[in-house]
Amino acid sequence: MNTVPAPAVVSPGGAVRHLLVFPERDSAEESAESVAELFPALGVPTVVRELLAGEDDAEDAQWVVVVDDPGGALGPVDLARLDALAEEGEGWREPG
Repeated sequence: MNTVPAPAVVSPGGAVRHLLVFPERDSAEESAESVAELFPALGVPTVVRELLAGEDDAEDAQWVVVVDDPGGALGPVDLARLDALAEEGEGWREPG
């Protein structure tokens, strides 16, 4: 099944941000390292912890890899690579 990669959010000035969301910190950190190796011009992505809305338990959090693409240079093939990285870590990519 062929799917079209989800679009990202483009801010004024052409900056694009992609969010890779993971249930586990280790998966997020490994994916951030892989993104930095695959796309060295983008630098090292930031890994942040995001608590789920309404959740009291600190265990209920997601880990987000923030991939900034200031020039919007990542094309459909690159976005498919981000999708594959996310899926490998049982995560997904969202527009930021």
